[in-house]
Amino acid sequence: MRIPFRGAPAAPLDPALVAPMSTPARPELTGGRRIGVLVQHGFTGNPVSMRPWAEDLASRGYAVEMPLLPGHGTRWQDLNRVGWSDWVATVEAAHDKLAAENDAVVAVGLSMGGALCLRLAADRGESLAGVCVVNPAVDTLRKDVRALPVLKHLVPAMPGIANDIKKPGADEHGYPMTPLKAAASMFAGYAELRRDLPRITVPVLFFRSAEDHVVDISSSRALNARLSSKDFEERVLEDSYHVATLDHDAPRIFAESAEFIERVTAAPK
Repeated sequence: MRIPFRGAPAAPLDPALVAPMSTPARPELTGGRRIGVLVQHGFTGNPVSMRPWAEDLASRGYAVEMPLLPGHGTRWQDLNRVGWSDWVATVEAAHDKLAAENDAVVAVGLSMGGALCLRLAADRGESLAGVCVVNPAVDTLRKDVRALPVLKHLVPAMPGIANDIKKPGADEHGYPMTPLKAAASMFAGYAELRRDLPRITVPVLFFRSAEDHVVDISSSRALNARLSSKDFEERVLEDSYHVATLDHDAPRIFAESAEFIERVTAAPK
């Protein structure tokens, strides 16, 4: 049996490149209401994949909290020291900060970041106005995932999933490897989330790339089948791969998510 790549030491990413983002609300641009948006990157990624979206939201007057998840933005080996509960806690902390400082909060996320936003909606939906997700991962058709509980003890990592982007020259600066202990924790978290999807009743806007080489159609099927939200819409992106926030459809995501946020955070009449 040939053992997969075990991973040589990797140069850390530039801290300035992957830095979190925190901006205050500008209620003069949002009808006098202070609106917060939690922006969350995905597995093996970092804020690079979400920064253009976060900056667009900030320019519209929204308070933005874009945290760097534990184990990300440094070396891929660091990711094997943390797991799903650490990432959930980070998202909850960012949400709590926004909720304390603003009149309404929306969560937006990519891939695992989308799953974490949905986890937040299942657990704290009463304090969320809505969720917007791009290619969220909550399930998979891959059979090899079943081997992760054993494989994670034998192999530290497998080849990475970064830069599934159709647009030439785009780079999310993700890890070159997929750490298996972290991946096993992530998929266990997805299983818990799937069971709890019926608890999500807040508005959900779901963008899905027609061609995605990371997240397959099973996640879309799970959301369509199990969400309890009466305000749920799936929109297909025809010109982007997985990291659509850096791809050809990014301007559409920015514009349509802003319309969604404005609608779900509007003051009651």
